[in-house]
Amino acid sequence: MTQNETADTETGAMESAGAMETGAVGAGTASAEVARLRALDACAISDALDTLGLPGAVTVLRPMWAAGRVVAGVVRTVKAAPKSAAGPATHIATPLVAVADPDDVVVIDNHGRTDVSCWGGLLAEAAAQRGVAGVIVDGACRDVQDCEGVDLPLFARAAVTVSARGRIVQEAMDVPIQVGGVRVSSGDFVIADRNGVVFVARHEIGRVLGLAERIAAREADMARAVRSGRSVIDVMHDSQFPTITAEAAP
Repeated sequence: MTQNETADTETGAMESAGAMETGAVGAGTASAEVARLRALDACAISDALDTLGLPGAVTVLRPMWAAGRVVAGVVRTVKAAPKSAAGPATHIATPLVAVADPDDVVVIDNHGRTDVSCWGGLLAEAAAQRGVAGVIVDGACRDVQDCEGVDLPLFARAAVTVSARGRIVQEAMDVPIQVGGVRVSSGDFVIADRNGVVFVARHEIGRVLGLAERIAAREADMARAVRSGRSVIDVMHDSQFPTITAEAAP
């Protein structure tokens, strides 16, 4: 990390009037759903959303380092904006990280910009101390080695060296944002792995999980059949392992 990352947060900055009450949407109330997500993978959740006709899969983000595990948790949002003399001056993500709960996932909307970072090493250190499950940036990040050093999974469009200092600030936290064209709110759920990032609206999590678990079980049965020597042509035929449908979901 560089000296730019050590800049003090400017005081007196105001958050968006529409921001949700701090701590009201943390992961502490959703531990069962998070555990079920972690037992799956991003592809299973994406397939369930496809079957239900729901949005959520993001195709423009990738892991910045190989965490080797599924990342799942409850979304906490941050909206970034260019710094201006008349606008907010809050150092991006610091108010959220300071109150984050274990298993929260920090999700930053920097409008897809890849010319400036909005996540770095000091934020990673603080997030790891709070037990944050991961960080997702619709934009660029930096200090990837610091994130890896504290075992904090990080997903973004790119890694760059350019600091946020003097360029972008936090406009608001816990407000609806856009990530790769998907509308995301604090309190929603997210799963991310080497395949990509998928969001699930909070009110849909029950039926999405139920369907995804049935899809994963079907694929496990199909894999066992292939390993036992059955032809992949037969195994992939729907007459042998019928496709899981939304209508059949509990």
